[in-house]
Amino acid sequence: MKPVVSLTLVTALLGTFGSSIVCAKGLQDDVNQAVTVLERFQDLPEKAIPRQVLGDARGLAILTVLKAGFILSGRGGSGVVVARTSSGWSGPSGIATGGAGFGFQIGAEVTEFVIVLNTDEAVQAFAKGGNVVLGADVSAAAGPLGRTAEAGVMPVAAVYTYSRSQGLFAGVSLEGSVIVTRDEANTEYYGRPVTPDRILAGAVKVPKGAGRLERILNKY
Repeated sequence: MKPVVSLTLVTALLGTFGSSIVCAKGLQDDVNQAVTVLERFQDLPEKAIPRQVLGDARGLAILTVLKAGFILSGRGGSGVVVARTSSGWSGPSGIATGGAGFGFQIGAEVTEFVIVLNTDEAVQAFAKGGNVVLGADVSAAAGPLGRTAEAGVMPVAAVYTYSRSQGLFAGVSLEGSVIVTRDEANTEYYGRPVTPDRILAGAVKVPKGAGRLERILNKY
């Protein structure tokens, strides 16, 4: 009984503090947010993602996650994943994450994540249409920072993670988190059922609503 009550309370917390960023919103909102997140990361030179890291990336997953707590804690968020193809960047595929925790915590925090997919295998993990567990299905490491960072070396992990947080918690980590595909959001956005593997392979036309995201990605 206790886990059920806990999950109910966590769900209520997330609904109170962050209904705008959990999975109920449409994919276009996540696409727009992804553009904002990328711009914010590159606005701070000392904390920017090195251009070579982005230039070598096989794909990117961009998430906005809310963590809220009052004795119990929970987090939930949504975003998109895109992949580099032979003809440019793919359209966005919807993703989401969530979880519950215990411990005395009061406050709320929004964290923006950019997950750089360094290998084709990392892209395929997101393309399968199932659940991806960072640190288990794909190895993860904190990425190098700064536009002058030496990035001309082989990646040390299948994915690099970058995050920016605002709030009262010390920080949210996605290590061990489950990231799921949002099939219904993809269907609504593309106007028909589409699978993540076709989207990320570039087999589905990029919607006009993703034009700004495509333009910022084409810089790398």
